[in-house]
Amino acid sequence: MVKISRLLVVGALSLSSLAHISQAVEQQEETSPQSNTMTMAGNKAMANNMSMDASKDKAMAQKPSPKIDYYDVDNVTNQIPYFDNRFRIDAQLDEVTLLFYRKMGSPPIILVRPDGSKVKVNQHDKESVEWYDDRTFDMIKMKRPMPGPWQAIGQIQPGSHIMVMSEVRLEVAPLPNIMLSGETIKMTGKLFNGELAIDNPSFKDVVRLDVDFYSTNNSAYNNFGAEPVKLTSFRDDGRNLDEYADDGIFTGEFELNFSPGEWIPLYLIKLPMASRELRQQPIIVHNNPITLTAETTMDSQSKHLLNIAIDDTHVDPDSMVFQGKVTFPDKQVEAFSIMEGQGSERIHEISYTEPGVHRVKISAFGETRNGREFRLVVPDFSFNVDRDPNELVATVNENGEIVQVSQEEIDQLAGNEEPKLSIEEELELLKEEQAAIKAAEEKETLLFIGIGNGIILVIAALGYGIFLFLRKRKTKQAAEKSE
Repeated sequence: MVKISRLLVVGALSLSSLAHISQAVEQQEETSPQSNTMTMAGNKAMANNMSMDASKDKAMAQKPSPKIDYYDVDNVTNQIPYFDNRFRIDAQLDEVTLLFYRKMGSPPIILVRPDGSKVKVNQHDKESVEWYDDRTFDMIKMKRPMPGPWQAIGQIQPGSHIMVMSEVRLEVAPLPNIMLSGETIKMTGKLFNGELAIDNPSFKDVVRLDVDFYSTNNSAYNNFGAEPVKLTSFRDDGRNLDEYADDGIFTGEFELNFSPGEWIPLYLIKLPMASRELRQQPIIVHNNPITLTAETTMDSQSKHLLNIAIDDTHVDPDSMVFQGKVTFPDKQVEAFSIMEGQGSERIHEISYTEPGVHRVKISAFGETRNGREFRLVVPDFSFNVDRDPNELVATVNENGEIVQVSQEEIDQLAGNEEPKLSIEEELELLKEEQAAIKAAEEKETLLFIGIGNGIILVIAALGYGIFLFLRKRKTKQAAEKSE
């Protein structure tokens, strides 16, 4: 099993667990007298087991561990929900992360310390308290929390309890030894908090589980220098390959539709205030074992042959079955399947309909050499069917009459005509014409601007000359009067 661990967060304790323990003790005390008919050997074995259990309990008692206990509540005499969320923090805890589920859209909870002081989402010591509030939960990390009885106030979801987190990890089965390009892989995992499985369905809204592949950049493989590939996110919603929703089993599904080669699987656990990753040993994604080729015909009475070659290096060719479809040039689709056959080759006949491009999509199912069943998608394949040059085609002549001519004659007539420009060539010519027109317009604009500037300069010079003439005249008249 693959484990992602060392994420600071500590077990899921609840009032219900205490109730189960109490009920088990009561049932043991009410055991019928028939149990006294046990043999002496059975009594001796039981005594030995009890002695061993007592020794273990004594050893554990000598080495206490930090914990958080819940108060047992008498719901008959105490109907106030405020007291349903009391818990005690042990003095040996240096750091704790609490998770509270509450009604969607309700305000964040309020924590009350043992001394009566309050810790709120917007009123707390940022050096010792880190708070993340979402629409449905509060996650609070506290350093050196005050030991003693705490209380939580808020619209906490009925049936859910405070979750104290310490070591969140994901356990998943290892990837297959043989992985094929185009294959769809299913993997399941389970989340644990400490040694306890996390079975609260609401937890999937808190955590995100991703699987990414990173290239080893080994130049011996085709994926040398490839970018990281985000494959999938684990889900527990009952969709796609996940069998049951909210059963605590997270399912990851991904298609190996990227370059084959050597990759490093990377598992990511993302929580609102922390994230951890685990890198597995490199794995090899082998080339797709299926290769398609086609033998085409121009005879309408014959059929095209689709050749399916199977590389038996990693797969058992006798186990292979195929399902696919052919899309003809007129967009008609024909489905087919190949259920029987042995060896490393299969042949499928495709009817002749008309010349043009044919497209083929195939899914393959089989077993690897080590007996693992798989399914994969073969890369899309297409082939073109040429027209028979001797085939007669109906066309209209110069007199407007419908005549039958061969494709060769049509090509000859087309060769005598002036070659027509392609759409790309016509667009290029149009661009050149538009550029020439634009250049002429810019030249004309510059000419008008030059003429305008010249006129402005002439007018300015004339104005300045008139100003000097008038000023000189005025000065002369003033001098004559003074004489």
